[in-house]
Amino acid sequence: NQQSALSPAGPVARQQDQLWRIVFPIAVVVFVLVQGLLLVALVRYRARSDDDPAKLPKQVAGNTRLEVMWTIVPALILVGIAVPTVKTIFDLASKPDSPLEVRVVGKQYWWEFEYTSAEPKGIVTANELVIPTGRDVYLTMESTGQDTGDPDGVIHSFWVPRLAGKQDVVPGHRRTMTIAADEPGVYQGQCAEFCGLSHANMRFAVKAVEPAAFQTYVQQHAEAPPAPDGELAARGEELFTSATCIVCHGIGYGEDQARVGPNLSYFAERDKFAGYILDNDVTEGAANVSAWLENPQAVKPGAQMPNLQLSDDDIEALVAYLATLSSER
Repeated sequence: NQQSALSPAGPVARQQDQLWRIVFPIAVVVFVLVQGLLLVALVRYRARSDDDPAKLPKQVAGNTRLEVMWTIVPALILVGIAVPTVKTIFDLASKPDSPLEVRVVGKQYWWEFEYTSAEPKGIVTANELVIPTGRDVYLTMESTGQDTGDPDGVIHSFWVPRLAGKQDVVPGHRRTMTIAADEPGVYQGQCAEFCGLSHANMRFAVKAVEPAAFQTYVQQHAEAPPAPDGELAARGEELFTSATCIVCHGIGYGEDQARVGPNLSYFAERDKFAGYILDNDVTEGAANVSAWLENPQAVKPGAQMPNLQLSDDDIEALVAYLATLSSER
């Protein structure tokens, strides 16, 4: 299962899984014992037809041995659970040595990722986080309005089950967590806290690659994509930069780039878009991309992108431009 917390794929998830493997059997034993004793009491001491209603059952009080037992045994169980739990909490709360640092911003209804470490500093992307295998990734998370500088966001919850547990992302607060992956792969994640109409469509992916491949990714994405080739793509770029698109979407990085909507640098390389729910077919017919540009609300109810009333010619030009946003040209 791509989103199974029972199939950990990194050291953080494994540490949490080990804690679960300690607590769950204890909880099962306690549940069976309590429910078993309850059933015994219900059956053995149930009312019978020949009971004298005026006669009370035998009263038992002041049994020191029983009272000591049901005080000490639960206390020992709680201590047995508390020690590994507290240790795990403190271990996971500490910042690892020399991590890859990423700022995560939850918006309605997508995730923005900004690399803040010295090496890949400044790269901004959306819904797909590329990380190297075998290295801790330290996430600093916050929730904002659609503009990253707007503090008025809503509560989200960042959850990529195979790499780590959930972490609520609360407006006005910065939360941190560490994730890491052992093997290359795509690890599915999603928002796990109801955040509005399109909450179920607020997904993302962590793409783990070998360290050498990650260095290549950083080098190829450190700068804005080159200017497009071809007349139609050039017209699409002109339309993008002169119309409403550039007001919300950045191409390239820096303080002057808009961050209301997803940064679209290297959009053509992404597997999915629109909150990671639609296959990115911008270079393969572009049916999904064209439908999105025509009417985002019809594709993803609750989407913040308005219907711009684009003509078919405008959509064709924008698709041609978006298809050039790739390092593989």
